Amino acid sequence: MTSNPSFVISEFKNPSGEVVYRVSGWLEGKRYRKNFPTRPEAETERQVLEACRLQRETGFHTTVTRLTNDQLHEAETAFRLLANHPHRLSFYVEFALANYRDTERNITLADAIAGYMAAKQTECERTLLSGSQLGSIKYELKVFQQYFPTLRLGECSPTLLVQYFERGAPSLKTYNNRRGILSTFFKFALRKDWIINNPLEKVDYHRIAHRRGSAKTLSAIQAKELMSYVENYENGALVPFFALCLFVGIRPCVRRGEIFKLRPEQIHLDTGVIHIEPDVSKVRMKRHVTIQPNLSAWLRAYPLEKFPIIMPNMQHIRARIAKQFGLSHDIMRHTFISMFVAKFRSLGEAALQAGNSESIIRKHYLDLKSQTEATQFFGILPKRQNLAAKTMIPRSRGL
Repeated sequence: MTSNPSFVISEFKNPSGEVVYRVSGWLEGKRYRKNFPTRPEAETERQVLEACRLQRETGFHTTVTRLTNDQLHEAETAFRLLANHPHRLSFYVEFALANYRDTERNITLADAIAGYMAAKQTECERTLLSGSQLGSIKYELKVFQQYFPTLRLGECSPTLLVQYFERGAPSLKTYNNRRGILSTFFKFALRKDWIINNPLEKVDYHRIAHRRGSAKTLSAIQAKELMSYVENYENGALVPFFALCLFVGIRPCVRRGEIFKLRPEQIHLDTGVIHIEPDVSKVRMKRHVTIQPNLSAWLRAYPLEKFPIIMPNMQHIRARIAKQFGLSHDIMRHTFISMFVAKFRSLGEAALQAGNSESIIRKHYLDLKSQTEATQFFGILPKRQNLAAKTMIPRSRGL
């Protein structure tokens, strides 16, 4: 027999003469026969048997359910997708409910950046973030948004982020700086439940091998030539700025750096100490810097009451002098630290004076200078000694 025939109903007379209705057919290779007193009962049984036969032949099942046809089809699709997976359907459903966020692909990159920058602005107003840091974050995120103008936050993938970090063939340090700013941005988004996972967790941070003693510095002779030049520039108007940057290592940015925020009342010649307050310090930490005798001589010869720390148009003036003397951004600060280490042979004290860690001092400044050259450096003195200035130099705004 190649196939089972359908179940049929036939009348059958018992030996007693009673007429009954017999349901007969084949189910799973076995003959089936059963008598019923009425035709409706026999018909009900026939239908049940037919359904069982079709179920076994086609794989379809009949059951009572509250699901609609569309829901049943979706359930069948889900089971097919999970055919080779180890867990039950309920496991994956529960995982999705616990981890998926509908907003992940709804919030735009522009809206996310706006929300993040509002939080950073508040941190800056509370002095938890410096103005320079806020400016760097704002610039980087503006470029990021322009690079992906239509991207939604949830669509940011590791591949796209690496593509962004590597634009323009940057140095490893620039790559790391870009990654660092966006890392804090995505951590913020994760806390806000704007995304499920931080895509930067799968983007490597480049380890950079720093060569010990790599800081670029001035020699004692070059430092003397520089101070001789500024002493003769407009009756010594530039002396406080260059003396503080060179002989005490104040960070020199004239727009947002420590030298820009330093106030004359924080410089105490009577006690020989400069108080760098947290709102002045780049790293937001207070430190006390010792005024060396030669710096004291410079500031007494060119007192801050008459010579402002930063004179008008200082940014352009400094740029011209930097070009003339080959001054990189932090070279005067690097010179001070290396000379201090050479003279006093104390990494710990140099770290406290400069606002760095001992490991940074050891890595970049140890043994760059000899003790003899350091003595020459801290012996650079002004030609004018405690003479009143002939002219009053106008103070910059805010000083």
